[in-house]
Amino acid sequence: MRSAYFKVYKAPGNKRINDKMAGKKTVGFAAGIALILLLCSFGVAMATGKKPGTPRPKIVNIVNFIRLLEPRDAAITEDVLYQTVVKQVAIMKKYNLPGTFLLQYDALMDARYQKLLAGLPKDSFEIGGWWEIPQPLVEKAGLKWRGRYPWDWRANIGFSTGYTPAEREKLIDVYMADFKKVFGYYPQSVASWFIDAHSLNYMYQKYHIVASANCKDQYGTDGYTLWGGYWNQAYYPSKINSYMPAQHAQNQIPVPIFRMLGSDPIRQYDTGISSDRQGVITLEPVYPKAGGSQEWVDWFFRSFTGDEPLGFNYTQAGQENSFTWDAMAKGFEIQMPLIAKLRAEGKLRVETLGQSGLWFKKNYKVTPATTFAVTKDMAGSDLKTIWFNSRFYRINMLWEGGALRIRDIHLFDENKPDKYTKQVAASNECDFFTLPVVDGYIWSKPGQFAGMRVKALIDGQEILLKGGNPQFTNVGTTGVHISWPLTTINGYLQMDLNERTINIKLVSNKPCNWYLDLDTAPGTKLPFNKVNLKNVNCSFDGIDYKLNAAKGTFSEPANGAVLRLKPQTNIISLNLGDTKAL
Repeated sequence: MRSAYFKVYKAPGNKRINDKMAGKKTVGFAAGIALILLLCSFGVAMATGKKPGTPRPKIVNIVNFIRLLEPRDAAITEDVLYQTVVKQVAIMKKYNLPGTFLLQYDALMDARYQKLLAGLPKDSFEIGGWWEIPQPLVEKAGLKWRGRYPWDWRANIGFSTGYTPAEREKLIDVYMADFKKVFGYYPQSVASWFIDAHSLNYMYQKYHIVASANCKDQYGTDGYTLWGGYWNQAYYPSKINSYMPAQHAQNQIPVPIFRMLGSDPIRQYDTGISSDRQGVITLEPVYPKAGGSQEWVDWFFRSFTGDEPLGFNYTQAGQENSFTWDAMAKGFEIQMPLIAKLRAEGKLRVETLGQSGLWFKKNYKVTPATTFAVTKDMAGSDLKTIWFNSRFYRINMLWEGGALRIRDIHLFDENKPDKYTKQVAASNECDFFTLPVVDGYIWSKPGQFAGMRVKALIDGQEILLKGGNPQFTNVGTTGVHISWPLTTINGYLQMDLNERTINIKLVSNKPCNWYLDLDTAPGTKLPFNKVNLKNVNCSFDGIDYKLNAAKGTFSEPANGAVLRLKPQTNIISLNLGDTKAL
């Protein structure tokens, strides 16, 4: 349940949205470099058997999940919630769109939902489980209900994290048995804002689910923090941490977890800095400046289909019935015809969650490398971004005001357990984290945005390098090449993001003393214990890890930055594939 339920969140204004990038400079040297790089990218693509420009899949799941009751508002009756689902079904049928309906246990046992959903065409609609824990399920499993209401959304009551592993298995067995009584089969898909690894693995081993989904990355919203994970698309989780991508097949739960809600790849990350929770800027149709806005929705799908991803692109449309049809109708009526139109044009495909899970399992034995890029923002903004994810790390780059800010790098370690795999949540909140190297949200304050920036010493002065529009080129199936033309100096910054490494090189016709500086807001608690020449010793959430430079050197500069990374033979190369390496 989204925290913005009673008051729809309005994203704060961002003055940076109107920043203008520095003017472009066209020079013969830069043009020559661009041609060479284009030819190189073509050659790499041919060598890997991939035709340049071959479209990657863009997959949309329309997922609506269903609760029987809403204890927070007397005006939202069981009938209001039921009629919301009726309207969702009707609009999806109108546009011949397939989709997935996920049932919380109390709704599963309601005769109206049973009749409505059992009557849907099985070739286009999927019925699955929504894994929030209401009172009837707890009591049928022989456990004591501790909630304030028949459904209580707190992490230690309404989610599997609030129960011991043995109790979780009892809850799952009851749900699955009753689901099969109603529909005649076990669900292929079970999703929730978060599901612990023990429950997920039990569902896979005993009931053979093929897909799951969890909440987008968020900080504090609803009391739930999921931060630093595989940012979008889908991943195979570690057997001991459902939020952490596994690095090896033997250590993963072979159920892909898709990231829900369709985050704004530019604005969602920074919203709510220095507050105890983020706002919501997503495809959810109830938000008037995001999923309920024609302008925002058009932009989101233009980028989703037009900016070619690495691997595949993915988003989840749809909405929980707790928001009611009146609140979501406008957004649905904007999104559904557009999704149908883009499908008819061959620009995306619409699947059930289970279908996407089976496709993922067929195509990927381990978590793949993927990107979500934006080369053109909404009107009035020239921000650009790329998210890169692999089974080893994620990175986000944001271009603002003509400058590059690497605003996020998190490492993944399948050996880091989450606290809920064996333990029970002790409070009404929960959190899942990965291993931070750069955190442009938590390490920032309003007006002081943390991140790694590209700087140089020119004529004795330290300056921020600026440039024009970055170019993103996929390289095979595991990498992306970024070429950023500079305007401060004649040259390009070339960046290669691969499954295990990040390589950065400055290409210019004259030497340049350049480096990366990590700036954070003053007083920030950082994970860096010791800065060595070739690595940085880090610890976070009880785990020790290292940031390793295959090329380049680390230092602690005197200019106020907390960390500097200087090139070696004009190259910076980070090895992110082994967090334990010396």
